[in-house]
Amino acid sequence: MCGRMAITLPHDTMAQMFEATPANDLPEVPNYNVCPTVQVHTVTAHEGNRRLRPMRWGFIPHWYKKPNDGPLLINARAETVAEKPAFRAAVRERRCLIPASGFYEWTVDEAGNKLPWFIHRDDGDPLAFAGVWQDWERDGEGFVTCAVVTTAAAGAMCDIHSRMPVILEPADWPLWLGEAGHGAAVLMKANPDVLAFHRVDPKVNSNRAQGPELIEPIEG
Repeated sequence: MCGRMAITLPHDTMAQMFEATPANDLPEVPNYNVCPTVQVHTVTAHEGNRRLRPMRWGFIPHWYKKPNDGPLLINARAETVAEKPAFRAAVRERRCLIPASGFYEWTVDEAGNKLPWFIHRDDGDPLAFAGVWQDWERDGEGFVTCAVVTTAAAGAMCDIHSRMPVILEPADWPLWLGEAGHGAAVLMKANPDVLAFHRVDPKVNSNRAQGPELIEPIEG
């Protein structure tokens, strides 16, 4: 799964990287501890134009009467996303990219301590997660919401977690965004060879922790 991430890129860098027009209400950066239900950066495409825009991380199906009317859907499983009622229309019609500098996962030691790891691209470039999105509105309250598409872990990632985000390379962005026709399902696979990871301070176990030291390597 993917339940916590960091985003450190300036808005203009993200806009240039994705060739997207930035919205005026993007979340503040840097944020070294991005948690579910907050606004994240996303890239969408419509009629040949890409937009860098904020969305709530936590997909809300249209039948929810309120945002917390059911499970918090921060991830969509690649194996079932085309079949699940919550996601099947979105994966056909509303796909997005979710930029991140890296994401966190946890292992547990013999004493039961949660040990956080920071996972990032080995080449230092930002990550681009495959995502799906959905508008939700009820009783005057509305959100644009998204979820990260995940798949079974592969390679060294298996030592940390059984799942990982679908990480897309720049050449794949047009197909995922619907700019290059149909057939995006082939992209929903593991891409572990581009990743590196290191242990980080357990202070990131708190969703209130902030600061660049959260992603710094520690011994252990």
